[in-house]
Amino acid sequence: MSVTVVGSIAFDAVTTPFGSRERMLGGSAVHFSLAASFFDDVHVVGPVGDDFGPDEYAVLEGREVRTEDIEHIEGGRTFFWRGAYGWDLNDRDTLDTQLNVFADFEPKLSLESRSTDVLFLANIQPDLQREVRAQCEGARFVALDSMNLWIETARDSLIETIAGVDCLLLNDAELRQLTREPNLVRAARKIREWGPRVVVAKQGEYGSAMITDEGFFGLPAFPLETIVDPTGAGDSFAGGFVGYVAAHPDAELDHELLCRAMAYGTALASFNVEEFGVERVARLTAGEIGERVGELRRITSFSEKPLLLRG
Repeated sequence: MSVTVVGSIAFDAVTTPFGSRERMLGGSAVHFSLAASFFDDVHVVGPVGDDFGPDEYAVLEGREVRTEDIEHIEGGRTFFWRGAYGWDLNDRDTLDTQLNVFADFEPKLSLESRSTDVLFLANIQPDLQREVRAQCEGARFVALDSMNLWIETARDSLIETIAGVDCLLLNDAELRQLTREPNLVRAARKIREWGPRVVVAKQGEYGSAMITDEGFFGLPAFPLETIVDPTGAGDSFAGGFVGYVAAHPDAELDHELLCRAMAYGTALASFNVEEFGVERVARLTAGEIGERVGELRRITSFSEKPLLLRG
């Protein structure tokens, strides 16, 4: 089985209170691919320019990510983003965005990528997401991410695209903005009426929440003493979550399995923020992930002791 991700491949320049990087590998498809590669074969689809070279390919191929569907645009330059974080790492300022080859991106999927078992539609224009979804009719699980830009400028198209997927992953503010509902539970109910049976709300340093037909599940973020750069944490979470689903091709995609997927997504996101860009995840080991998931299980469980309440 395999996972296909379609999204941005980028160079990022980031400043946080803990340092800066002027040029580091990034983009939604990259962060997702590295995280998901711990679970299954990953095909990454996205455009790059002449400035994307052997060193960048080596990071992906070092995790055995399939790069044949990375489209090299001769004479072009790779998507570039510059941002800055203050002491509140939940907020960031975008200082520069250069779409470059990403501006005219038309996803081209090979037969292998189209034959995927699991598909992740990363944050790109909703019409393009829908076109990719139509090419992967056999996928048993399709998840989608988006952002406030598309909610503001292409809401109807986004809702149409959401109707054709199994799982929507957005941050909680975007969920409320998209549905025009005041709280997460009501927003998730509306989205499930549109089509997806799984809604995941990413909540930054506060963790994440999932709503399915079977119920509600929430996890805190893994407690860390060192947080350096949150860029790509949401896509790393998605890579762990979707990758775990892909690693269980014969299992029923029930609430219990998806809860475990949430734990692995949380663990991958926690490693991502410990260093800049992909630096930490690129050298991560499966053993480290397993240990962190085990610790997450320990700190989120409790035993119930009967108590006679007053009143």
